[in-house]
Amino acid sequence: MSIELVKEKYAGPVNTLEIGKPGLKSGPIVIGGETGLPFMFREGEMPNRPIVALEILDMEPTDWPPALMGAFGNAIKDPVDWAVECVSRHNAKALCVRLQSIHPDFGNRSPDKAVSVLKNIIERAGVPLIVVGCGDDERDNDVLPKASQALKGENCLFGIATQSNYKTLTATCLADGHSIIAESPIDCNIAKQLNILITDMGFDPSRIVMHPTTTALGYGMEYVYSIMERSRLAAFIGDKSLAMPFLLFVGAETWKVKEAKDFGEAQGVNWEVATSAAMVQAGADMIVVRHPGSAKTITAYIDKLIPRSSGRDK
Repeated sequence: MSIELVKEKYAGPVNTLEIGKPGLKSGPIVIGGETGLPFMFREGEMPNRPIVALEILDMEPTDWPPALMGAFGNAIKDPVDWAVECVSRHNAKALCVRLQSIHPDFGNRSPDKAVSVLKNIIERAGVPLIVVGCGDDERDNDVLPKASQALKGENCLFGIATQSNYKTLTATCLADGHSIIAESPIDCNIAKQLNILITDMGFDPSRIVMHPTTTALGYGMEYVYSIMERSRLAAFIGDKSLAMPFLLFVGAETWKVKEAKDFGEAQGVNWEVATSAAMVQAGADMIVVRHPGSAKTITAYIDKLIPRSSGRDK
């Protein structure tokens, strides 16, 4: 006697979002669109594979461990060369540029200089860009609108919007046609509220990406996992205010913990890969990592999961 397995069927899909424009080397990338939990192909579709992006700074890092900096050689001294190497040598399909140089503690670079670097990066690297500020609200509110205007038409993803500092970035992304990253402190209710606040300004909810914040393996990652899962299940049963794709800055979290930065390159990469793999299983649509070896391994992991699972039910 055969046993028929119970299969969940959900009412609402995750939004689909496109980043970048036609004509780029990797073309635009598309994330989201799931109608079931990650890799559960018997219960729903996963039309767009999770994307792995490499993170760079717009200046030479001053606080990265040698094991991480050494992966890029001399190219890391110039952000444009660094971006080109990520694409040409490490096959990055998207880049995340963190505007570290505009922070008062890291040079307080002028908006014009920061914008010039961004324009050179997208011109020479030719892949979709994620652009995030330095974390200082005053400087981000000054520089990000100028960066958004300079990259108008490039269909970038800009961040980071928080519950206390979302209006300026939302307004400029709305005017310039970019998508936005909405950050909440590992809390479904705050994530939902922020998404509502942003859409109340007339912003298209299908152009919002959620950053639930994260942490590295060994530092409470399982709680992040549970919050992501709860948010995704809420979307599947019809809560459109939580139906946004997930983005996680895994590299920024991983390479600041002692297990990754103090025990050599191999362990650092393994720590970043293990964290990334868990977040992909939790539902991440885009992972931002810092080491090219991590990007290569987690991309291969996703490749292995999707073909094996897509033929699983036959």
